[in-house]
Amino acid sequence: MLLNSGIIKIKHISQAFTRIVSTQPVQNVIELQNNKYESDDYFNLTPKILSYLDMNLHLKKHHPLSIMRQRIVNFFYKEYANPKGTPLFSVFDRLSPIVSVNQNFESLLIPKDHPSRAKSDCYYINRGYMLRAHCTAHQVELLRSGLDNFLVVGDVYRRDEIDATHFPVFHQVDAVRIVHNDKLFKNNPDLEIFEKNFSENVNTSSEMVGSSEKCIDQVKQPCHTVESVKLMEYEMKNTLERLVMSLFGNQLKYRWVDAYFPFTQPSWELEIYYNDKWFEILGCGIMRNEILSRAGIHNSIGYAFGLGLERLAMIIYNIPDIRLFWSQDSGFINQFNEDELNKNFKYKPISQYPQCANDISFWLPSELNFETFSLNDVYDVVRSVGGDIVEQVSLLDKFTHPKTGKNSLTFRIVYRHMERTLTQEEANDLHDAISKELIEKYNIKIR
Repeated sequence: MLLNSGIIKIKHISQAFTRIVSTQPVQNVIELQNNKYESDDYFNLTPKILSYLDMNLHLKKHHPLSIMRQRIVNFFYKEYANPKGTPLFSVFDRLSPIVSVNQNFESLLIPKDHPSRAKSDCYYINRGYMLRAHCTAHQVELLRSGLDNFLVVGDVYRRDEIDATHFPVFHQVDAVRIVHNDKLFKNNPDLEIFEKNFSENVNTSSEMVGSSEKCIDQVKQPCHTVESVKLMEYEMKNTLERLVMSLFGNQLKYRWVDAYFPFTQPSWELEIYYNDKWFEILGCGIMRNEILSRAGIHNSIGYAFGLGLERLAMIIYNIPDIRLFWSQDSGFINQFNEDELNKNFKYKPISQYPQCANDISFWLPSELNFETFSLNDVYDVVRSVGGDIVEQVSLLDKFTHPKTGKNSLTFRIVYRHMERTLTQEEANDLHDAISKELIEKYNIKIR
């Protein structure tokens, strides 16, 4: 529940979190970004996650994520402009990452039983509000404001595994382009966006329209004509192909792969062949007409796409570890320069600091098993205690005792400091702190 406005500073987040988790039942107030929220049983934020709010790496001068953002924005400014040269695309890169569950899911036709809604996958403030899991969450509100073409850039939050390519916070670009019937068929006025037997009024109900088997059809949505879909598909794919070639070079090899998303149909992923490997770069598709209709947009068709800035920057700049984007070391940041925006810099490691690896094995409490215990709960504890010094967490083993039926998990935690040598003693202290937190929070027993 969102309450009235308030003010909070990042340095007060830890205290606010402590107030919330220390009182039962959970009915306390947390202040975030000038608003107060009432927590409930869905609250699963940690001080570490809250510390990332407002850092806005995609706006930080000379940062590689900011450089990627600018290159993509510049491409669309150049690609789509009116006769006077004014860009058609609006850019929103300072929208709050705190969104309603409705924005993040219902408005995008994501069913209530979709796995992406799980507490084990998302960061919730309460049952009504969360940290956005994708920038697509702002799509409907911007469409309702009357915008036809826009880019949304920002930080998104997902509970995930821990390794060199995964981090609970990353940055996304989400885009929408809407074309009205008269513009789409200006040279063929006899053609239409919708099939003759389709009525938009049928789809304006306020009830949830979930995914259906029909949405898996890669040809078109039932409401659209083949001509309208093919024209939009051609424009979208042609635009995105030119975008990736502007980033990676004109000799780039790429391929389109059929995909499925609840909010587009048909849908695709674009893969590129780079450094002898295929990489998935972005997802896209023709927007579900139910979304446009509910936003008050009629007689139109649109396409949307989303991509991750970290994925692009890691490939283009040869950045080996996603944690480096959060480094304050000048040896990292000074390798990038906005004055040479289109230069594909190659990251040179500052130095190779050694790893420290420790294993932890524990028995789950009797009321939990492998299916009901979320591995992301372990990852969150490790991140909260170990911070960015944790390089990787791997599940090594699952074991069920043949006599007692007790379930055991074994993890390997790899520690490495990005800016100095980490001693084994420091790693041991962190490891002990992580073990104590897991015991206290989940009543596990160390083996």
